[in-house]
Amino acid sequence: MTDRVERLTNLLALLLETPEPLSLVQIAGELTGQYPESKTARRAAFERDKAALREIGVPIEQEIIGGAEAGQTRYWIDRERYELDGLDLDADEMRALQVALAATRPGSSPAQDALWKLGGGVIDRGATVVANLPDVAELPTLREAVSARRTVGFRYHDLERAVDPWGLLLRDGYWYLIGFDHARGERRTYRIDRVQGAVEIDHERAPFERPADFDPRTAFPDDPKMIGADATAPDALVRIDAPRAAAVVRDLGRERVRRTLDDGAVEVAVPCANVPAFRSWLLGHLEHAEVLEPVALRNDVVAFLEAAVA
Repeated sequence: MTDRVERLTNLLALLLETPEPLSLVQIAGELTGQYPESKTARRAAFERDKAALREIGVPIEQEIIGGAEAGQTRYWIDRERYELDGLDLDADEMRALQVALAATRPGSSPAQDALWKLGGGVIDRGATVVANLPDVAELPTLREAVSARRTVGFRYHDLERAVDPWGLLLRDGYWYLIGFDHARGERRTYRIDRVQGAVEIDHERAPFERPADFDPRTAFPDDPKMIGADATAPDALVRIDAPRAAAVVRDLGRERVRRTLDDGAVEVAVPCANVPAFRSWLLGHLEHAEVLEPVALRNDVVAFLEAAVA
């Protein structure tokens, strides 16, 4: 037998979507296996479900029909009475709402009920909206710290960090923490799933003040190679062979070209604060890209390649 909450949700959906009133026999036929076979038990279960929906404000209408089926009761929900008025959400807004609900309460009855109440059932009917948000164990602690303006301590890239957490941001399937790193005296961005061990809130330190103009949506680098960057981090100088030169210049911008060679190759300045992201970008160009400077980064790439083929 189906879980009662699931059955209530299905009953609500059925009565909202039905083009004409349905009898209990028809309802049980549509919700196969969700109501008892026994007429008495089925009627009792349906009456309980109907009362529960009405109790939360769902206007289930009913009528007793005549003719050949005289005396039979049929049910439906008047959408005009059920849905909220005056929202005037357009298709894009409703789609955004569907995604938000799918992301925050995947598969939950309250979320689906809310969507129906906002008229979501008439938008893109039949389409499945699914969004999966990554969850990491450190998120609750970090959310608490962001809210309470408390400094947090954690280990990242084998170094102990003390960070004022200004905000959290989900980007491309990963959660990031943006905040002020006390050891470096500047803003830094950290991918939370790469935090080593637990995040601890520093209750001894006084609450911090977040910059009034801070906006995580604009503070986060669009370029993943810039994650973790600071204002003084030098760019890498990379030679790009002629076959890839035009595409790289389009990607990075003409202002990053430091030299154009006679054979059509270019030397470009590339953000490299996030070394793994930089390395991924570099190797995507195969033999057509070579790190010229800084030496430490060039050595890092060489060591990485040697380890890969060892």
